[in-house]
Amino acid sequence: KADLRAEVSAIVMQVLKENGEVVRKGDLLARLDDTSFRDQLASSEQAARAAQQTLDQAERQLERLKTLRASGMTSMQALEDAEIRRNNAQSELVAAKARQVAARQQLQRTEIRAPFDGIVSERKVSNGDTAQIGKEIMKVIDPSSLRFQGLVSAESVNVVKAGQSVSFRINGYDQQFVGKVRRVDPAANATTRQVEVLVDFVGSNQPRVSGLYAEGRVEAGSTQALTVMSGALIRDGDKTFVWALQDGLLKRLPIVVGERDVRRGDYAVVS
Repeated sequence: KADLRAEVSAIVMQVLKENGEVVRKGDLLARLDDTSFRDQLASSEQAARAAQQTLDQAERQLERLKTLRASGMTSMQALEDAEIRRNNAQSELVAAKARQVAARQQLQRTEIRAPFDGIVSERKVSNGDTAQIGKEIMKVIDPSSLRFQGLVSAESVNVVKAGQSVSFRINGYDQQFVGKVRRVDPAANATTRQVEVLVDFVGSNQPRVSGLYAEGRVEAGSTQALTVMSGALIRDGDKTFVWALQDGLLKRLPIVVGERDVRRGDYAVVS
């Protein structure tokens, strides 16, 4: 996510993108008034040209005095003064070029461009607004970089490791998403004493909206077992039965069930 802010103080002349629009890296999102910055750039370019001409003239003068000094027709003082003027002209040219680069950068900052491929999530200005330095112009998010930030209790954090599979549901979506633990925060929350876990999405199945609540489970371990749907179980006191078809007859058979798969609701058959 990028919070694009104004780097110069100017009037907002044009906003080209609205909330929800797809943008590519480098796309122009908004344009600020650049009149004064163009004038500054033109002035700095003219100053750089004048400094270059002054330097060229100082170098020609120095060469002439060197020739005259070799013939004994000028003093050493005049030659040294010419060298000082040449050096001063060089310094002034460097400073003028630096001012020119700074003016060009200021002009470029009047164009707010997308830093990466993504979607405009929030537009904060309209045409005619005054954008002060630091004022937020737009928010751009990259939906493909969405992550799931979950919290686990301190008692469970010792079994959570990077690379473990995570299944989770997001409010507003009926389907189940799959992810993988990227990292576990090394510090617990000072208030809740819970530890944050960052989960990457796996596959192309991703939500297009950020900021929603989600709840998931980390697969800290796995085992293979025969399972039976909870709706097929018959409870009779502390005993459990299922209906089974044997030799063309429907019989009620006792079974012993183990843990329940919280994702699907099925029970593991122990025996």
